[in-house]
Amino acid sequence: MKGKSTFILLLFSLFFSASVWAQEIDVSGKVTSKSDGSPLPGVSIVIQGTTTGVATNADGNFRLRVPKGSILVFSQIGLTSQTFTVSNNQPIAITMADEIGDLSEVVVIGYGTQKKSVVTGAISKVKASDLENMPVMRIEQSLQGRTSGLTITTSSGQPGDGATLRIRGTTSINNSEALYIVDGVQIGGGIDFLNQADIESIEVLKDAASGAIYGARALAATPTATPRFTNPSTFGVGTDWQSAVFNNSAKIQNHELGISGGNEKSTYYSSFGYFDQDGIVATNNSKFKRFTARFNSEHQITKGIKFGQTIGYTRINAVGVSTNSEYGSPLNRAINIDPITPVVETDPLKFNLPIYTGNPVVRNSEGFPYGISSYAQSEILNPVAALAVAQGRSWSDKVVGNAFVEAEIIKGLKIRSQGGVDLAFWGGDGFTPIYFLNSINQTTITSYNRNINRGLFWSLENTLSYSKAIDKHNFTALLGYSAQKNRGEIQGGIKEGIPVSNIKDASLQFPVPRANDVYYGGEYLNTLNSTFGRLTYDYNEKYLFTGIIRRDGSSRFGPNNKYGYFPSASVGWVASRENFFPQIDAVNFLKFRGSYGVTGNDNIGDFRYLSTVSGGRNFTLGASAGLNNGVSPDALSNPDLKWEETSQINIGLDAILFKNFTLTADWYHKKTSGMLLQIAVPGYVGNAGPIGNIADLSNKGFELELGFNKKLGDFSFRVAANGSLLNNNIDFLGDDKEFLPGQTVTPQGLEVTRTKVGHAIGSFYGFRSDGLFQNQQQINDYKNAGGGLIQSGAKPGDIKFIDLNGDGLINEGDREIIGDPTPDFTYGLTISANYKAFDMVVLGQGIAGNQIFNALRRFDLPTANYTTAILNRWVGEGTSNATPRLTLQDDNKNYSRVSSLFIEDGAYFRIKTLQIGYTLPTTLVKKAGLNKIRFYAMANNLVTFTKYTGYDPEIGGGSFGVDRGFYPQARTFFAGINVGF
Repeated sequence: MKGKSTFILLLFSLFFSASVWAQEIDVSGKVTSKSDGSPLPGVSIVIQGTTTGVATNADGNFRLRVPKGSILVFSQIGLTSQTFTVSNNQPIAITMADEIGDLSEVVVIGYGTQKKSVVTGAISKVKASDLENMPVMRIEQSLQGRTSGLTITTSSGQPGDGATLRIRGTTSINNSEALYIVDGVQIGGGIDFLNQADIESIEVLKDAASGAIYGARALAATPTATPRFTNPSTFGVGTDWQSAVFNNSAKIQNHELGISGGNEKSTYYSSFGYFDQDGIVATNNSKFKRFTARFNSEHQITKGIKFGQTIGYTRINAVGVSTNSEYGSPLNRAINIDPITPVVETDPLKFNLPIYTGNPVVRNSEGFPYGISSYAQSEILNPVAALAVAQGRSWSDKVVGNAFVEAEIIKGLKIRSQGGVDLAFWGGDGFTPIYFLNSINQTTITSYNRNINRGLFWSLENTLSYSKAIDKHNFTALLGYSAQKNRGEIQGGIKEGIPVSNIKDASLQFPVPRANDVYYGGEYLNTLNSTFGRLTYDYNEKYLFTGIIRRDGSSRFGPNNKYGYFPSASVGWVASRENFFPQIDAVNFLKFRGSYGVTGNDNIGDFRYLSTVSGGRNFTLGASAGLNNGVSPDALSNPDLKWEETSQINIGLDAILFKNFTLTADWYHKKTSGMLLQIAVPGYVGNAGPIGNIADLSNKGFELELGFNKKLGDFSFRVAANGSLLNNNIDFLGDDKEFLPGQTVTPQGLEVTRTKVGHAIGSFYGFRSDGLFQNQQQINDYKNAGGGLIQSGAKPGDIKFIDLNGDGLINEGDREIIGDPTPDFTYGLTISANYKAFDMVVLGQGIAGNQIFNALRRFDLPTANYTTAILNRWVGEGTSNATPRLTLQDDNKNYSRVSSLFIEDGAYFRIKTLQIGYTLPTTLVKKAGLNKIRFYAMANNLVTFTKYTGYDPEIGGGSFGVDRGFYPQARTFFAGINVGF
């Protein structure tokens, strides 16, 4: 009906205008941007059917004389044309939007905003409309694949666990985590406290000019070995340990309520959220619950004074299991334990054996003991029994808020004062009962531990800004001062031998002997104060400039270099606004950008420039045999310690093509200099070396974002794609070192990664394989310069290791970089469509050019189980050139050497989200007194395409790229309803 009404009114206007065409009147008005209300200069105004017209001035105003009934056409490159029929001489107000909705969009640039059309830095924005109706626990999950230059890898699939974010690569060995600014408050400890429904937008500041203002199973047998089990079929199908620890289904609940309102002087928004997720591994031991509450308001006190505040509270309760670890991870145990051992031993002939009757074994609710393996060793034990023993939980309370006052003293001159606070209380407890899991993993005494911590971060920021337009010249200057303080307390206790059997009854109040009673505590404190300034200028939104200077002082540096100076500058040219630019449909908008800037990093811990002392260095003195309490220096001091600096150059362009396509491209080069590392000192010094500004690294890359919007009648769709190329390289680690040690696997500490000059951070390091020896002749032909066999102990089916250094032996000198966990290429694709009341969105993301070290099996334990991949092992000439023969002795060190045998392709593409929704007709909803009812169905992690043989190719966190039994992300299905009042 609405379409028909509009059509009838238009016909009436045209008919009426024909009878009064000769009468001319004066008309005037103003053209503004739809997104922020700012005036739009240079908008062309043409009388339809003629070539006569004018353009708006610098303030967006216009005046002309036209016949009554004329149709005026307002147009500008990159903006949707607007028409207006003149009926009288009353002022005309026109608002214009971008043709594809993002040029006049406002983006946050730090202590202010800018229209995207005049932004000179590399900034990507994710809007609330992109995130709404996405019931995920952590916001990072929704950001994956949505913007270029941002690499996100999950720490684990366990509910509540976070993700690793990298903006344009790993910038520092010390810390490269993204800085989160929420409602103007710098946030520590991640953003798991945020409810996604409360987010208006997320800006990813990528270049220095933008960020500078913020400162399976087998049995062992080979052709020559005697099988351990002559008839394995007598054991039946065996125990499916993975089914024992995985759950086919685990629930997720997400409930949100938002209330907003206001008038022209005051607005408010409040929300409440509840999120509850069970893990797919050991559900009883893997849970996450979060409650959030938020209240925001803004008030126009007088014409020139504005006040606003935000406050949010979050309560989190979580239970978790060990993830991606050789020590205690249920998945690592499930993979490596033998299938002969049952989950629960129900055979009386076995559970009456001394191992069950003579020890405090763990039993199920029916009194049957959990099975104890006769074959697996060390930490490889019954994972279900271990989960029954585990008793622990964690909690946190967090309050984040800020308040601001902004006053416009004279037109264009604003002063703003803002204070923010992040107050957190967190802790946890755990109880260990008396138990026996195997001969190595047992305890004869109870133990209870509890920790309670608190942290307070506050900031105060004062800014003075002035905006002025002189003809076509537009200036905005900003001066500011910021002070921050972060302090906290950590305390806890451990008591052994308390007389209880479960965590509910446990307490630190029980009296125990002094030797069984331990308390600990500590404090941290750091401060930062800064002064900064920014100048933005544009001429007719055609020639653009932004300059920033910031001076930061950190308590983490000594008096000689406490302050650092960090400048940046960026320029832009909107070529499409030039008079000589061709008026063609192929290119509707074209902007070139360039920037250079420097940012600093002080993330090295507190008081590292000093020679601090610590206790626990007990000693004996004289004839007494007893220990005396003592303290000693931790490290040498370094008063010259200074800021770590990262400089970055960025060249980019933004374009609108054929009215419906958007393109953003960026090339960048980041270089971090003076990275903060420990200086090596001789052992006779008696303590560690001081921290110094030593290492350098670089990141180079190219980013591309493409968009397409189209509307055809009742059908509209949008496609957004992005891709990023990245090269990370260590340039220098100091005169005293060429590498830094990295991750290790197995209790023997086999080195897996190294940070080495000329390679990426955390690259895989080990021996390189040249396939397998297929026969004895090949072994005999592999000789050194002296004619001796390089691998004299090898047998057919063993790995042929490459003699890298040419010394005729296979030794430690033959190790090299054999892979890189950091992807060379990351990409994402979002497709959304609407047809009448139906909507759909598909989000896919992936990576390529990276490797994974598959350490699922404990190769240091010969009796550990194998995955089904071992069925493809070498069993005779020509049967395999990748998986070596199976032997318990491993004389050739096929499995006890870190080699390319364990390296797999880590590339993947994942359908991250698929959602389909239906919105009920408005006429029907209004009858129920509502504004909107939308039903939706959604799937997350629907399907993953990868060659990797482990659980999940997306491995982040502290074990980046090393799979020891990674807790995979769950494939989840949602059904929900959105109701608007």
